[in-house]
Order: sequence, then structure tokens, then C-alpha cells
Amino acid sequence: MTLERMIALFGRRPDGRRVKHMDPVVQLTPYLMPMRCDAQVFMDHDVDYEILMRYIANKSREGIKITFMEILIAGFIRGVSQVPEVNRFVMNKQLFNRTELTVAFTLLMDTPDGSFEENAVKILFDPSDTIYDVSARVKAAIAKNRNPEDAGLAVNLARFLMNVPLMPNLVVGLVRLLDRYGLCPKFLLDISPFHTSMFITNMASIGMHRVYHHIYNFGNTCLFFSLGTPERSYGVDVAGKVVRKRTLPVGVTADERVCGGAVYAQLFAAIKKCLKEPALLENPPEEVRYNEGCEYHASKPVS
Repeated sequence: MTLERMIALFGRRPDGRRVKHMDPVVQLTPYLMPMRCDAQVFMDHDVDYEILMRYIANKSREGIKITFMEILIAGFIRGVSQVPEVNRFVMNKQLFNRTELTVAFTLLMDTPDGSFEENAVKILFDPSDTIYDVSARVKAAIAKNRNPEDAGLAVNLARFLMNVPLMPNLVVGLVRLLDRYGLCPKFLLDISPFHTSMFITNMASIGMHRVYHHIYNFGNTCLFFSLGTPERSYGVDVAGKVVRKRTLPVGVTADERVCGGAVYAQLFAAIKKCLKEPALLENPPEEVRYNEGCEYHASKPVS
């Protein structure tokens, strides 16, 4: 194999393309911090609960069911549509632009005996998605993956591996090696919830506070969001009066190697704007920005 063909091979993956132009400091950071656990940074944000609750109640009166998690996911999708640089990942010390926009999460399956069994879901989004598109995609994925008898390929594969001695170490080790050099088959990347733009956990659904979840070294996830139970606190209004307020706590863990802090700040500013004015998510963005050579689309959900 010629040098040119090797460069082309290792610059292209089924799920990404090498970033060609970047800040040299950002380019150097994967060499200083080779693993994601080296580069984790933790952030939090307290969302105004009343604003989102009023929006959800208004939509409910219109016969449309929207959840807090769907609004948060929609805010993230909108943020990426304006700040595509965050939709990148690091593999083998190199930065790649993703060729898709996905969000993964785990859900509890409806087991007959009430035991706790989880399934992992990864959903493909389009950067022009509205809150209605996001809600439809999330609800369809949950409905499809809740039945234990209808578990997805990822769950069935995991069950098979755990029933064969030594097989988990061998298979996971092989996948890690292939993934490192961009040779992992696309069908495995498509079912892997660890290869995603963002992973989210809804701790509020089990009555728990937000967490600052670690980012998996396996796969290429670079952002982890955690939604906690609503909290009551006190603040001061513009008139200087003490007021009670309710907030929805969100914890975020990010891979700082992906982009500079100023770029992350742009992403979170865009998300916060949508969380303050969720009605903005009802219409597609006026313009969608993409990373160089990585324009992607997903078919709109059927109503």
C-alpha cells in the first residue's frame, strides 16, 4: 500500500473525516492527554423550571406531549446546527469531524416481573430538526426498544458475548483496535451507543439528582449530559426582593480536547437561549452550519 493510500485510509472513517484546519494548541492536546478520562471537564447549569413547565403545559393543552429531556436534546441539536465544531471526536490522537448527529441514552425495559433491565438507544437527528421532530424521534425509539423480547442488536450481542468464556475480552479488544485505526465495520458503529455526538441520562426519571458522568474511553463520545430532579431555591429579583424559584439541574461532562473553551461557550450559549425560549425550537434554524466536508442529513420522522 502506498503512503498516499495509507494517509487516505487513516484520514477517513465510517463515522468521521479528519479535521484539516484547526488551532495548533487544540491539535496538540490529544498528545498531552491521550485518553478521554484525562481530558474531562465538568460544568453545570440550572435551567428555569417554571419556563419549561409552562411551555410543556401549553403544548399539552394543544394535545402535544413534550418532555424536559426532549427539550434539552432539541436544544443540543440546535446548538450543534450553529456550532458544528463541537460535533467532533478524538481517536488515535487525531481529531475527526463526525459525519452524523446522534444522541444516545439508556432506558428501562418493561419486564414482566418488574426487574431492572436496561437497553441502550442511539437516535439519528438532522441539524434542522424542530422540537416536534426531536420528540417524534425520541418517542419512536423508546416505544421500539422498551420490550425485552424485542431487544436491539447491541443487547443481544452483549448477552451472547457474556455467555462465552474469554469472548468479551477478545471481542472488545479487537473492536478497540479496529476502531483506533478507523477499520471498525460501520454496522458496529451504528449500533454502538458509545459512538455518539452526545450521551444523555435522565436521572430525574428515577428521582435522582444530576450527576457528572464520566466519558467512556471506549467509543468516541465527547459530551455527557445529565438531567436531575427539580430543586427549590431562593434568589433575588431585579427589584432586590428575595423570591423562591425552581430549577432543573443539568450536569455536563465534556472532552476539552475537541475544541477550545470559547467554542464550547458558544454551544452552551445557544442551548441556554433555547431553554429560556423553548418556542424557538418549534421552527427550524434559519441557517445550518457544517464542518468542512461533513454535511449530513436524516430523513424527517413520519407524523
